[in-house]
Amino acid sequence: MRKLLSSLALGLVLGGPAFADVTIQVMHPWPGHNTFHEAEAKAFMERHPDIKVEFRASSENYDTGHQSIIGDAMTGNAPDVYHSGFHLLPELARTLSARDQIIDLTPFIEAEGGQAFINENFNPAIINLTTIDGKIWAMPFNASTPVIFYNKELVEKAGGDAGNLPTDWNGWIELGRKIEELGGGVTGMAYTVDVWPDDWLWRALISQQGAPFMNEDGMTVAWDGETGTNALELARRFVTEGGMKQMDFEQARQQFVAGLTGFTIQSVNSANSFGELSAGKFTLGTAVFPIDNPSEGRIPTGGNGAVILTSNPEKQKAAWEYIKFVSSPEGQDIAVRGSGYMPTNQNAMAPELLGDFYKENPNWRISLDQIDRAIPWAGYPGTNSVEIWRTQREIIAEVMSGELSTEEGLAEMVGITNDLIAK
Repeated sequence: MRKLLSSLALGLVLGGPAFADVTIQVMHPWPGHNTFHEAEAKAFMERHPDIKVEFRASSENYDTGHQSIIGDAMTGNAPDVYHSGFHLLPELARTLSARDQIIDLTPFIEAEGGQAFINENFNPAIINLTTIDGKIWAMPFNASTPVIFYNKELVEKAGGDAGNLPTDWNGWIELGRKIEELGGGVTGMAYTVDVWPDDWLWRALISQQGAPFMNEDGMTVAWDGETGTNALELARRFVTEGGMKQMDFEQARQQFVAGLTGFTIQSVNSANSFGELSAGKFTLGTAVFPIDNPSEGRIPTGGNGAVILTSNPEKQKAAWEYIKFVSSPEGQDIAVRGSGYMPTNQNAMAPELLGDFYKENPNWRISLDQIDRAIPWAGYPGTNSVEIWRTQREIIAEVMSGELSTEEGLAEMVGITNDLIAK
């Protein structure tokens, strides 16, 4: 009895329920994120010594992680917690909920205070990213928008003004051309939509025009005309006019941090790694994503939310404590400082957490400067989102290299995409 009372008391002191020793398995995409996930788990386990967090090997990206989780769920081998990309969460929730293999978080949220708990911690735009068919299936963990990272020295050598940067694509493409003309193996820019692991940057080229991505029927794309043509022509201009050289995903990033690319468009989560890797080589700067339609243009919100997949009631409770912690103000303070992502919990902006930090690190807060333009990054209906993007990406690469005309490329993309949605 004394041991039981002691255990209960410990649970109250730590701010959560007491558990018999429980181990939960967590999986997240992106091996480069291991460090801050491990820091989250360490801080959590210090507060919950009765819960052990173990990580499965990280998937290469959101798409490969999604395919892995769907397969693991079918064989009964899914982890207890998984960090799903926002764009794939609808497909994941609908597929697994039909088989009772993903947990609706409503009962856990109600126990925390219900809507009052949500309102206190999350902006509606953030919690909407994890709300599918009226239910919250994940706790928002990472959030980002695409931003420009630039090499201040190269920009200024090319005649640019770091204090008065372009705001539209024409201005940035012109600057990229001037940077390439500096010579010495320097490339002007990198917008690596042709090798990006998912369709985030492609969607950004549509939404920055202020145009919808899907038609009202939800089953066909809305960029089968002018907006799709504009997006592909812009991608082609990056190569022909902006001084971009097509290369693989990691090679393009390494080229930038080596000081050999004028500017690159990346997730704001690169703020930490780019800052470390560019130190002593060049001055790193950031700028908001260019918008050709200032009044209506929008940008998709990337990132992920943590879902619970275990059917074990005791592990579900432990998993809830974990995903509640990583999305808490303290958990977000750890995640943001270890990555560069935007905080998903609005209370993380307190001065003692990230408020003062952002004042001292302006490159990290750039995504917050364009939050008013952020919209959800939604996947396609059905179960073919991953295949759709891999097919689209190959076509975009051929358009950018000049192997296909924009007209041919758009026709192929639209036809294949609509056919795969319909399957």
